[in-house]
Amino acid sequence: MATFFGEVLSVFSRAVEEDEDDLSDNEEDEQIRRELEEKRVVHLHWNPEVTECLKSGNKLKCSDFILAVGPNAARFLSVHALTSANWDTVGHSSLWNERNQTTTGQTSVEPACVFHRQKDNPSVLICQVTCYIAEDQLFQWTEKVFDCLQHRQLNVTVLSDSSVAEYKAADYLHCSSAPFLRSLHSSTYNGKSVCPSLEQPNIFTGLPAAVLSHCEVHRIPAVVYQCYSDVLGADSVTMETYNPVLTSLGKSIQLDPSPSTDVLRKFSRTSNIQSNLYI
Repeated sequence: MATFFGEVLSVFSRAVEEDEDDLSDNEEDEQIRRELEEKRVVHLHWNPEVTECLKSGNKLKCSDFILAVGPNAARFLSVHALTSANWDTVGHSSLWNERNQTTTGQTSVEPACVFHRQKDNPSVLICQVTCYIAEDQLFQWTEKVFDCLQHRQLNVTVLSDSSVAEYKAADYLHCSSAPFLRSLHSSTYNGKSVCPSLEQPNIFTGLPAAVLSHCEVHRIPAVVYQCYSDVLGADSVTMETYNPVLTSLGKSIQLDPSPSTDVLRKFSRTSNIQSNLYI
């Protein structure tokens, strides 16, 4: 290119430089995306016996899978079932997200998603989940867990905690009667529900919804019991709201319908209640 005075200047294409910069940025973004996806993978860790069974191409024989999501649902099963010596811890899952910082390599942290199997009847499996599972990890968790279980004659029961603020009702006084129980079940579930069905336009979300959807697609009998409470932490009154479920769970597992006061106090004692209300 020549100037007005005849001076010849070399020409550089800014478009080429910008394209190279964009390509470099895209590669860097893709690398970060891959690393983040790998970090958010859900991992299942089983004991040697179960691991050997799964490696041989077999799946766990499971007639009843009982899932408790949330501190009160998990403690309810601890109080009424797991306090006996009739259960073995057979595995746990680990995952990382913005609200759950537990990583695979941390062994000092107590797992927040644990699997227990009944000794007398190994086909009964209980899972307690007290950690947050992000939306993009729900499908992963559900697929990986159910891929380990035989679907034939499998029945699924889910107990889930939820804030009463998530419940929609025309009558405010109805919400003031918290805690209360609502249920939804898959089309193949033939059991009798122990509480009213969830009214429209309310919906289940999170892990209970992912599990119920999976069971509906794969035609697995499943029922979800969700407790709406105004208390987010462990609370004995909220735990007692699940008591009607004892009648249906008692058909598959041995339960203690009247646990001792010491046991109730142990599992209903709340640690430091975290709130930013007055910060």
